[in-house]
Amino acid sequence: MDAYKDLNKQFIEGRWLEGSEVDHIENLNPFNDAVLNSFKGAGKAEVDRAFKNAKEVSKTWSRTNPLVRRDLMLKAATILMERKDEFVHWLIKEVGSTRVKAEVEVKQSYDMLLEASGYPTRMHGMVVPSITDGKETYVYRKALGVVAMISPWNFPLYLSMRTIAPALACGNTIVVKPASQSPVTGGTIIAKLFEEAGLPAGAMQVVVGKSSLIGDYFTGHPESRLISFTGSTPVGKGIGRIGGEGLKKLALELGGNNVFIVLEDADIERAVNSAVFGRYMHQGQICMSVNRIMVHESRYQEFKEKFIAKVKTIPYGDPEDPQTVVGPLIDKKSVQRVVELIERSVKAGAILEVGGNAEGNVVVPSVLSGVTREMPIFQEEVFGPAVGLISFKDNEEAIELANATDFGLSGALHTKDLQRGIQMALRIETGMIHINDQSVNDEVNTPFGGEKDSGVGRFGNDFIVDEMTTVQWISVQVEPRKLPF
Repeated sequence: MDAYKDLNKQFIEGRWLEGSEVDHIENLNPFNDAVLNSFKGAGKAEVDRAFKNAKEVSKTWSRTNPLVRRDLMLKAATILMERKDEFVHWLIKEVGSTRVKAEVEVKQSYDMLLEASGYPTRMHGMVVPSITDGKETYVYRKALGVVAMISPWNFPLYLSMRTIAPALACGNTIVVKPASQSPVTGGTIIAKLFEEAGLPAGAMQVVVGKSSLIGDYFTGHPESRLISFTGSTPVGKGIGRIGGEGLKKLALELGGNNVFIVLEDADIERAVNSAVFGRYMHQGQICMSVNRIMVHESRYQEFKEKFIAKVKTIPYGDPEDPQTVVGPLIDKKSVQRVVELIERSVKAGAILEVGGNAEGNVVVPSVLSGVTREMPIFQEEVFGPAVGLISFKDNEEAIELANATDFGLSGALHTKDLQRGIQMALRIETGMIHINDQSVNDEVNTPFGGEKDSGVGRFGNDFIVDEMTTVQWISVQVEPRKLPF
């Protein structure tokens, strides 16, 4: 099986084309800054062509037999696993994924395709009793039309697939603008996958361009009915404002400042292992990553010592090495931001226990203790391999501290008293929380999404079907109606 070609092109109207912008987008390996490929960027002309064609194709794609759409998802899933090594290779090279993370991401994308294969036959309508004599009322569920997606760079394959597959399965067409740091794994290689699976030309389109040139134009394009975005809260708020002006539906999965609570009756070994994975998986560049570790004061010292000891053993460096757990951050700017966040927190009174420095684009796994709510590492999303340890005295303080940020995406809580854990979890302002586990959980058949500044909308199961469709009321007056005049 030959490797995919033309991955540095625009995919518009079913053709692989060059963009019209003079400036090129260089796609860099974040570990060594080597140039992987170069894109001639898309401009507004390409955006217009993509949306116009997607709108036209949506008229026929939405009426395609549901089993055709089902079979296409299943075929794409089969091809993805046949090409698994190719996709893993690109995830390692393009976004600094470790091999473990890359393989997990491919498997998640495969699972998403299988889950989406059931959506075409789950677009249920209903018959509603009418309050008018002689009338029958029907509610039909229909595809929206054109979906616009702006994909992120951290889990680009999966976080793109969880919008692309449901959108197409429900009968929509989609125009994708991948992040400039991951144009292949967030866009063009997915288009290649669906092209090979037999998706009709124009049902999926990919435009790769600089956000400064086409970002707002893409977001506000009048042909789209829904904007799906995964990324930072400030950017998401801007997208929300533009989408609101156009009266578009929004599915926004934004930042997280996720809490990890260890109660006094917790299994400390289990909590330590969970927290290390939840913080350092993919260098902490996950919106669901453990961001604040809060431990009951009676177990704080024990947890701290065991946690730091384990963090010191984490292998870091080249993501090509199968033993590496923490690889590079996506770029030098991100490295500088994380190191400065650590420095600002130490200046505010936190104690640096391990790490705090960078080797190239790899930030050494870092731990700060003695963290309080006023410190930057408590208030801000880290998005890197550093975490703060916080002590609390009782359940009420734990809940108050957990809710003391503007975010509410995910979280975790460790206790042997499961009912106590559930009751506490219900009081924490977050879209998701996991008892006796860590915060990085994403299952394709569950509602995924956040509260507060962590976003709006839900992915997964029938929740994403609701996002990707609309309903239409059609009534039939079977018997002549008595009218007042």
